[in-house]
Amino acid sequence: MSRTDVQRKSRPPESEPPAAAEVSHSEGEPAVSYEATPSMAQYLEIKAANPDSLLWYRMGDFYELFFEDAVTASEALSIVLTKRGKHRGNDIPMCGVPVHRADEYLQRLIKKGYRVAVCEQLEDPAEARKRGAKAVVKRDVVRLVTPGTLTEEALLDAKTSNYLTAVFGSSPGAHASDPAQSRVALASLDISTGEFEVAEISALDLAGELIRLAPGEVLAADTLLADQTFVRAVEYSGGKTTPIPSAYFDSTAGTRDLKACLGVADLAGFGAFSRRELAAIGAVLKYVDLTQMGQKPLIHAPRRTGSACLFIDAASRTSLELVKSSSGDKSSSLLGAIDRTITGAGARELLARISSPLTDPLAIEARLDAVSCLLSNRRLMDDLRFLLRGTPDLARALPRLGFGRGGPRDLAAVRDALEAAGEAAAMLTAATGPLPLPPELQSIRSRLTAVPPSLASALDSALVDDPPLLKRDGGFVKDGYNADLDKARALRNDSRRVMADLEARYIEETGVKTLRVRHNNILGFYIEVTQLNAKPLMSPPLSDRFRHRQTMANAVRFATAELLETEGQIASASERALSLEQEIFASLAQDIGTATEALGAAAGALAELDVYAALASLALEQGYVRPITDQSSAFEIRGGRHPVVQQALAKSEGAAFIENDCVLGRGGAAAPPGFDELPDARIWLVTGPNMAGKSTFLRQNALITVMAQMGSYVPARSAHIGIVDRLFSRVGASDDLARGRSTFMVEMVETAAILNQATEHSLVILDEIGRGTATFDGLSIAWATVEYLHGIAKARALFATHYHELTALARRLDGIANVTMDVAEWQDTIVFLHKVKPGAADRSYGIQVAKLAGLPDAVVSRARQVLERLEKADRRPRVDNEGIDDLPLFSAARPRGAATANEPSAVEKLLTAMHPDELSPKAALEKLYELKALAEAQKKTKP
Repeated sequence: MSRTDVQRKSRPPESEPPAAAEVSHSEGEPAVSYEATPSMAQYLEIKAANPDSLLWYRMGDFYELFFEDAVTASEALSIVLTKRGKHRGNDIPMCGVPVHRADEYLQRLIKKGYRVAVCEQLEDPAEARKRGAKAVVKRDVVRLVTPGTLTEEALLDAKTSNYLTAVFGSSPGAHASDPAQSRVALASLDISTGEFEVAEISALDLAGELIRLAPGEVLAADTLLADQTFVRAVEYSGGKTTPIPSAYFDSTAGTRDLKACLGVADLAGFGAFSRRELAAIGAVLKYVDLTQMGQKPLIHAPRRTGSACLFIDAASRTSLELVKSSSGDKSSSLLGAIDRTITGAGARELLARISSPLTDPLAIEARLDAVSCLLSNRRLMDDLRFLLRGTPDLARALPRLGFGRGGPRDLAAVRDALEAAGEAAAMLTAATGPLPLPPELQSIRSRLTAVPPSLASALDSALVDDPPLLKRDGGFVKDGYNADLDKARALRNDSRRVMADLEARYIEETGVKTLRVRHNNILGFYIEVTQLNAKPLMSPPLSDRFRHRQTMANAVRFATAELLETEGQIASASERALSLEQEIFASLAQDIGTATEALGAAAGALAELDVYAALASLALEQGYVRPITDQSSAFEIRGGRHPVVQQALAKSEGAAFIENDCVLGRGGAAAPPGFDELPDARIWLVTGPNMAGKSTFLRQNALITVMAQMGSYVPARSAHIGIVDRLFSRVGASDDLARGRSTFMVEMVETAAILNQATEHSLVILDEIGRGTATFDGLSIAWATVEYLHGIAKARALFATHYHELTALARRLDGIANVTMDVAEWQDTIVFLHKVKPGAADRSYGIQVAKLAGLPDAVVSRARQVLERLEKADRRPRVDNEGIDDLPLFSAARPRGAATANEPSAVEKLLTAMHPDELSPKAALEKLYELKALAEAQKKTKP
């Protein structure tokens, strides 16, 4: 796509010499010269209008590619590169893909980052011939296929949204002194479903928002694309960047186009949009208009995101493995562990909820009420899941029909989805017992019944049970629906019977028993009699009807006007039948278009119903409980479990997961009976050896928070969570070599982002801060970080560390408590109990863990010797007045020039050299002054 003018429609001449390759290419055909032919001129003109796309040039049953496009496509698709004729004295490279396999090849190109301009034949070759024997078929680009504008079922992941996102605003680098002042607006449209999201956020939050959206394509102006931070954020999210002119970001045009798409005169009913947001909306709608050649997409009312959702930055999303693991595997993620949905639309809705947990307790409680209702009515839950299992993806069928790319199965999808919607609504109504349905399920029921019944009736009357994929194949309309269609089909299917009936009538009328109606490819249908029986047909009055056509050695052939007319009807019957089916298809698609809003609402209701039933099934299967969410500062999880690890253990080993409690605030509530043993503090310092389960414990509490605020039951015995506004997790680290960052630098950047953004309503998960540098440096950073979280951010936090010196903070600061992972020692080894208990670890058990890992015995033995010597040399605590009296490592640090334990000090040396009996009073006084000076000097050198 051109940056200056994305699309210019071509206008080929009305009359041109015939194209040399109006047939599919095949090996062995003679080469044809394209030198200055109108056909090649047509191709070059259309290609010039689409320089940034691979041009798929429709020629008969193939999409052909020429010149550089052919070379590129042949390499990307692993198809044969051939050549066809010459252009300006050079061979023309060419390759092609058959039309019936176009989606397969298109998908491969899009996945590799290419964009494709699809150039179709706009008329039948027969129409072109009417303009003259040398006319060329009219062609033009009907669509630009890009990663963010896919609608075909074969090109999309049924369980994932495919957003086209426009980003407008200033990057963090634009305000170097205060990056937080940079603001960006995002407009994200999934044209395969019509879902539309709009938000204005801090540029610091952009990477996390892009990870959440996971857009297929990101639109931005050159000024923003020049910022490498932005480009890396897009790459991190897996999206492809597309530069577009700055002029596309026009708030006035955005307002106008959004009104047109929504069919309203005022946008006030959808909330107040900022100028940045309207500019981003304008860009995304302009891009869609250009790539879809003016066809308007189905767009639902824009959904505002931002403060209404729990913010999770990019690093935390990766660390927590919400929708995919660090290796890219979805099955090992939180989504993979809790997904029990049975429809593609339901899976997309669940993904959206995991990616965007709520921060409004009332909205969360409404979702939990819906899950509770289905959980308490097992039969209703099972019936709904059985019904939904065969429900098609209505949300994606509607846009395809709207764009004119739909087929008979999309019509059937609407029909079957409406049938399922009616049955689901009836189930919800019948299930209403002494208690009314919760508001969420009431809303779903009302949306399921909002579509006019006449539409479902019309589709059911018109369509066969199992229609073909393509409308050009015909055969999707029921017999008896349209009389003209039935007549055309009868003529097409029963031509032999029709001719047999005509033959019998002619025999009766002429009395010639040997008369036959026959057919060949030269004459078509004709009447044939033997030479002996031809005379009656050549004499009046029969000769007026039976016209002589051909005399053979033993037979004479005739024709009648009736026979020729019937032949014409038979020849055109298939075409007529197909034409009538196309008209019926268009009429039904138009009826669906008039009910788009209601159908979209029904599609959303079916997806939500699938999610609620799936979450209820999950809670029943795994023994999850309903959490309490409110605006308090509570964070009390009893018997918490890691949802992913628990299921993995059950599958692989059949082992039980060890439950653990976490109390970072009770919100004023009393502790449950039997659960008073753990401290209640806003920050827990978690110590214990490696492999003891610290990281699992940290992550599981973050994941329980996500599940609770998305409206799901949680893996715990009980959970009370005061709403978390921002969730930060820094567990594990790795080098970022592409950006020149070491592991420690990555750790510090992520820690800085946490400390700069955390609030008293945030939840912070930190593991091993400061371990990537020297001991004193790392301990200092960890110490200061904990103090900052406690005294300034005031966030709820879990801080895992191997710096046992940090545990002294629990004695100095009221809001900090120590807990440790319990282990048992047995026969010179350790057993991990994976249980959190009060207190601090007395050592790290690093050597024992190393032994379990398989280090050679000689290394383990030597390590023990070195450790013993280091511990003896380091146990010299000292108290001072700087507030760091509990830091043995610091107290062990001896200032430069200070005496060692075996070396006497200057004062000691002076006293040893003195002989008091030999000193006069004056000399003794001078020695006292000298001793005092040495003592003061030594005091100044102490740390």
